[in-house]
Amino acid sequence: MKAPIAILSKKLLKTGIFVLLIFDLQSAHSQSIPLPNAFAHNDYCHQRPLFDALDNGYTNIEADIFLEEGDLIVAHINPFFRSDKILETMYLQPLADRIAKNGGQVYKGYNTPVVLLIDIKTGANNTYTALKPLLEKYRWMLSSYDNGRVTQRAITIVLSGHKPYKMIKNETNRLAFIDEDLRKTATDTTANNVYKLASCKYSKMLSWNGTGDFPTIERIKLCAYVTMAHKFGKKVRLWASPEKNNVWKELLKCGVDLINTDKLVDLKNFLITYKASYVVANTVTPDHTVASN
Repeated sequence: MKAPIAILSKKLLKTGIFVLLIFDLQSAHSQSIPLPNAFAHNDYCHQRPLFDALDNGYTNIEADIFLEEGDLIVAHINPFFRSDKILETMYLQPLADRIAKNGGQVYKGYNTPVVLLIDIKTGANNTYTALKPLLEKYRWMLSSYDNGRVTQRAITIVLSGHKPYKMIKNETNRLAFIDEDLRKTATDTTANNVYKLASCKYSKMLSWNGTGDFPTIERIKLCAYVTMAHKFGKKVRLWASPEKNNVWKELLKCGVDLINTDKLVDLKNFLITYKASYVVANTVTPDHTVASN
């Protein structure tokens, strides 16, 4: 038989935590709370590029670019009809305005850099060459690598797609880093200041589609790659993963840092709820039988 006081204390604890979580969820849904695990895939496809992501608390945002006649155009496939979609006006300038307004931060009180992943669709070297003076214009807000030292600022630029590996590795001063192939993370361990992310297409790593249990062999495989990437200071992302809560949950449990999504609101709601349920699971202890006097 359980002691009445122990039962009552536990009920009050659960009730208190539940009430606090309700207020926390209501607050999270009504304002932009930064979500470290949220990655806005192909952000420019949303109705309000950049701003939809920021309104939902995303701290990792992707923009694909093409170099066309000297302009860096944001587009997914063919930039022919998108000459007005310029990287600077869509992303860098609005971010600069926001950072200046917020006293040096994208989100007030959030000191970790927000990642702008730039996926290069045209030639790696010539596109990066065109990008460099634009980044230099915004040096004051961009994380930098200078003579062996990395300085973190409000925004970290990470390059994906066609990556200018040799140019980046040979520079002693730069404002960009590289998104490495997760499957190769153990083969290049000499350039820790080059890579910030390690990414891979979900289907290249896992076959589980979210139906049934996550296969143990795939879990072990993923955890091994994540551990290796973390060892060398890289955050992990799997892109084109199934847009399902149970998949997102398993990825987080394996240590995957960034959940890639096109569904901004769905992932935001999941991450807020997941965080809340994790707090409850680690705060409320199981029932224990207490001998009565």
